[in-house]
Amino acid sequence: MEDYLQGCRVALQESRPIHVVLGNEACDLDSMVSALALAFYLAKTTEAEEVFVPVLNIKRSELPLRGDNVFFLQKTHIPESLLIFRDEIDLHALQQAGQLTLILVDNHVLPKSDAALEEAVAEVLDHRPIDQKHCPPCHVSVELVGSCATLVAERILQGAPEILDWQTAALLHGTIILDCVNMDPKIGKATLKDNQYVENLEALFPNLPKRNDIFDSLQKAKFDVSGLTTEQMLRKDQKTVSRQGTKVAISAIYMDLEVCGVLERSHSPSLKLTPAPSIHPNLQAYLQGNTQVSRKKLLPLLQEALSAYFDSTNIPSGQPETEGVSREQVDKELDRAGNSLIPGLSQDEEEPPLPPTPMNSLVDECPLDQGLPKLSAEVIFEKCSQISLSESTTASRSKK
Repeated sequence: MEDYLQGCRVALQESRPIHVVLGNEACDLDSMVSALALAFYLAKTTEAEEVFVPVLNIKRSELPLRGDNVFFLQKTHIPESLLIFRDEIDLHALQQAGQLTLILVDNHVLPKSDAALEEAVAEVLDHRPIDQKHCPPCHVSVELVGSCATLVAERILQGAPEILDWQTAALLHGTIILDCVNMDPKIGKATLKDNQYVENLEALFPNLPKRNDIFDSLQKAKFDVSGLTTEQMLRKDQKTVSRQGTKVAISAIYMDLEVCGVLERSHSPSLKLTPAPSIHPNLQAYLQGNTQVSRKKLLPLLQEALSAYFDSTNIPSGQPETEGVSREQVDKELDRAGNSLIPGLSQDEEEPPLPPTPMNSLVDECPLDQGLPKLSAEVIFEKCSQISLSESTTASRSKK
């Protein structure tokens, strides 16, 4: 597979007719793997010197949003640099030049922006019900199975099983398992054909990862949002609908926002939060009354609260909440985390005030123009006593 993908990049530099295997716009794992594997098969089994290139139907910059895709490419040792993305090939220009043939996989309806490409569609391979009104007038192969990768595996194993290497088999195997929820009969997504081709791949390559292992790893990577920006998290699982020129986006973020309760109830430090008006029902904003609590002091509170939450639910960060954990348990853990961060301070005791931060020297005024913050002898004496007490306590513990 890796050698084949290197050849695809070289072929794009040549001015010649090209067959593009194109997945759907979501570019989920099934779409990506089906495009890669089907193009690989067609390139290996076509006698004429025709070029078959898999194209991922997203911009390259959007790949990090597909955590399971990124993880699986790394797992199967396929460099991302070898992949070809939609913003790296001008399909419309190829179509106008009469050099494009399209093969749609894991979808059968082109978006309006690609309506001009419909004439170039020569084949469709999909696993979802056909939309007869919009399906291209070409050879259409559709079967309602759990994963489109199953249909690609079937074509390869029936047509030319000798071309199948470990990388391609691993991609197909893991994708089918993820799409069919680890082939769980209670879920009922896996069909007889899905089960058959997972078993066939395992028989040909006994060293493929265990089903539970690859399913758990892909599932974890799929919902992992660590390292993503806010915008990327909103776009990660975004669905859009358009009506009369208005587009509405719906995003899902696989994290509970009960951390808000920790901030509201926090006494160490006390944030003195006042809810701010918001037109968005799922977005909570606050006015912070205690402005002396900086971000550096707030971050440990959030980190501890998140750790307590995920420890209480026993799930990796970024995944949905598991069943069997009550809301009361979560609240209890978050309260415990929020009130036990700074030892030595009671719930009613606030942190001592800090000197104001000097403003930029180029501005007209500076808070220190009015003199240094007032410090009484009593406050200084109390601080010295606290330091002495802390040092004596530490010394006595070390002797023990």
